[in-house]
Amino acid sequence: MKVALVHDYIKEYGGAERVLETLSELFPEVPIYTTVYLPEFLGPHQDRVKNWKVIPSFLQKVPFKEKLISPFRLIAPLVFDNLDLSEFDVVIVSATGAYNPNLIVTKPETLHLCYCHTPPRYLYGLPTARDWKKHWWGRMAGELANHFLRQIDFLSAQRVDYFIANSVNTANRIKKFYRKDATVIYPPVDLAARDKKTSPLPLAPCPYFLIGGRLARPKHIDLAVEACTKLNLPLKVFGRMFADYGEELKKLAGPTIEFLGEVDEKQKAELYTGCKAFIFPAEEEDFGIMPVEAMSFGRPVIALRQGGVLETVIEGKTGIFFDEPTVESLIKAIEQFNNLTINSQNCIRQAEKFSKERFKTEITSFIRCHLAIGRKVTP
Repeated sequence: MKVALVHDYIKEYGGAERVLETLSELFPEVPIYTTVYLPEFLGPHQDRVKNWKVIPSFLQKVPFKEKLISPFRLIAPLVFDNLDLSEFDVVIVSATGAYNPNLIVTKPETLHLCYCHTPPRYLYGLPTARDWKKHWWGRMAGELANHFLRQIDFLSAQRVDYFIANSVNTANRIKKFYRKDATVIYPPVDLAARDKKTSPLPLAPCPYFLIGGRLARPKHIDLAVEACTKLNLPLKVFGRMFADYGEELKKLAGPTIEFLGEVDEKQKAELYTGCKAFIFPAEEEDFGIMPVEAMSFGRPVIALRQGGVLETVIEGKTGIFFDEPTVESLIKAIEQFNNLTINSQNCIRQAEKFSKERFKTEITSFIRCHLAIGRKVTP
């Protein structure tokens, strides 16, 4: 059985790339087709992709391609529509919501699966990292482009044989925007780093709160920075900052806020182990892998009551929610959390439901159920 993987682009390492990494472990040596491949931007995660067999498109030869990821969405449909993968029996598309990778060409009997992290957020009114509506001219150009890109996105989704969603939240978006059903297979959380640690520390003595990951505007890192500054509570922030947003965060931060930059897996494990709780104020998050990582270390989560985190955090048992994306609402939740007792073992047991082994088993079973002697069958 010949298998190929497809991914929008590779320039950062987040939840979508963790899924891609696990798929590459499940199908070693298979080619990974993408628009551009920029491992030098992966920071401490470069070693994780060094053995991947990545095949980028002609966009790899474009000068300053690292600055053109967003504009590339205008021509990415042409790239994928001309990508002929008819030699493969199974093609698994990891769709991050950046481009339209499902436009790939396959033979009729090829099993075309899409692991969808989200339909493109910028096309359907969901919060995005860049405020493209800031200026009137950008808003006009963006609305015009998005009108046509939505049509292309819908057509590309119709080429998929079976959708897999990373959450019920995303499955509902697939149903709404593509009119297609999706099977939910939650992303993998690597428990290996946790397993190397001793039993989790007691919650009470932990001195600081933690937040991190992809420090983009929809993640609302600013809420945690401002709330902890006002409460005079220590907060550690890790991850690569987006330029203008990073400057905003630094201006909001008081003396109790510490920016750590990008960290490797070992450093992140130490941060999880030593924190009091992980704060997750992300708006309309597709799934949210970091809260599950925090719980795997026995650490509770303080999260905005939106998106995929509603499927992973159990209120009062593994964390607490706040209702509005405001500093006042988060402050109220932090004060409530400080009077709450959370059993770290409950957090660990909840996180174990999202293990990498579980993901591999479910993906393998899904493919086997939809293959029969070289042809697709209905479920």
